[in-house]
Amino acid sequence: MENKVRPIFLILSAPSGCGKSTLIDMLLQEYPDMEYSISCTTRAPRGEEEDGLDYHFLTVERFRELIAEDAFLEYAEVHGNYYGTLKEPVVDVLKVGHTMILDIDVVGAAKVRHYVMHHLPPEDPLRAGFVDVFINPPSLEELRRRLEGRGTDAPEVIERRLANAEGEMARAGEYMYQVTNDDLGICYRTLCDLIDVKSERM
Repeated sequence: MENKVRPIFLILSAPSGCGKSTLIDMLLQEYPDMEYSISCTTRAPRGEEEDGLDYHFLTVERFRELIAEDAFLEYAEVHGNYYGTLKEPVVDVLKVGHTMILDIDVVGAAKVRHYVMHHLPPEDPLRAGFVDVFINPPSLEELRRRLEGRGTDAPEVIERRLANAEGEMARAGEYMYQVTNDDLGICYRTLCDLIDVKSERM
């Protein structure tokens, strides 16, 4: 008899250039019952970004209304724009037995972790299924090589990303799990094994 899959509330964080987006895309293809959390923002769409697919694009007024309604798991103001993760879509996904994956930085992850662990009872789906993972680069030197190899960022942008990465890596110990992306395939299988154990798919 097949075990019932337990829904997971999965947070992934990583410095820029660690392959997090690639890993998330691979996971979404592997697990049909996994959904990706779409963040809200007040910034304007860029390029071919679509509302409801890349972000939920909101007015500042609407975003502030949602803050007042305590609708966000976490939110922040960055460079004059708001970004945030709505609570209701995450809860709805977990209630139907699916896993929700969030791609957020260490500051957002800390806010969600504090809310889940200190404000929710153990039986709440958000707390019962909570798992957070930090993806480490093999080293800052390797991360520099990857960022420079992309050829998309100016030198000063790369330096800023590396400085941010150092600060983020210093907080990796706050996470339940850490995985090093030295080899993409091995890192991916490690994440899958973790998900399978936590969701009782074994």
